[in-house]
Amino acid sequence: MSAADDRARLVEAALASISVGSKSFRFASQLFDLQTRERSWLLYAWCRACDDVTDGQTLGHDAVAVNDSAARITFLYDRTAKALAGEPTGIVAFEALRTVAAECHIPAAVTADHLAGFDRDAAGWRPETEEDLLSYCYQVAGAVGVMMAHVMGVDAGDTDTLDRAADLGIAFQLANIARDIVEDARIGRVYLPNRWLAAEGLTDADLAEPRHRAALARIARRLSELADAYRRSARVGAARLPFRSRWAVLSASGIYGEIAIRAAALGPRAWDGRISTGKGEKLALVMEAFWEALWPVRPVPRTGLWTRPRHAPSAP
Repeated sequence: MSAADDRARLVEAALASISVGSKSFRFASQLFDLQTRERSWLLYAWCRACDDVTDGQTLGHDAVAVNDSAARITFLYDRTAKALAGEPTGIVAFEALRTVAAECHIPAAVTADHLAGFDRDAAGWRPETEEDLLSYCYQVAGAVGVMMAHVMGVDAGDTDTLDRAADLGIAFQLANIARDIVEDARIGRVYLPNRWLAAEGLTDADLAEPRHRAALARIARRLSELADAYRRSARVGAARLPFRSRWAVLSASGIYGEIAIRAAALGPRAWDGRISTGKGEKLALVMEAFWEALWPVRPVPRTGLWTRPRHAPSAP
């Protein structure tokens, strides 16, 4: 099989993965030019596999309890290191990473940041402060934003744009946490800072109880407002991208942002059912992003926002 055929096979497998694992990202990714689109799918395949291996699930679904968390994390680090070194891994998702990392010079340090988030999950980590929460959001989603920025051609030395790419991922994760507070609590996962819970007089055991929904609504609003600050910062970075990439990023921002907005707007009813956006709603948000992508963005400083770790640029 030729190298081109092998890459095409990986892209096809990555598309199958994203089509099941993230319909929102799949929807927004169609706006990229062909090369960026394929690379985004390849990167997603690796991210999805890491999540699935850690949680004992398949394409984001049917999670089961795992009793070998440390071994799973070691496996991820090992196969990722091989992929980044250009060595064959024998596993489609890691071959996808090997391909996209070589094409886009994705820094190994940023992939390590992403894996550190799974390491935290496997260890049963809990955030104590808002800063702890934001560092976790960076690891599991902001680092993906940085890798996507490399996929879209952002220079490794453009730290401000990379910081703002991380900001968008952080905003996405804050929205997911707001949506899933109750669902996560039912399986023993709590991503809300202990200090936030203490301020509301809540414990972990209270989060799944309907009688505490008013307090959860206040926390969801806090998460939504925090996510909005990071989304505003991300728009400044998005304005520096080529038009199609800018449109795709703003579309994803709108689709994921709608989750946080609805969680805040629904108040105590936010967890009566899973918040989602239908295809028609996504299309409307994509068209809104189109017009937004045409207009200049007023520069907004990142003052007061949590900032990702600094890494030396990788040699091409």
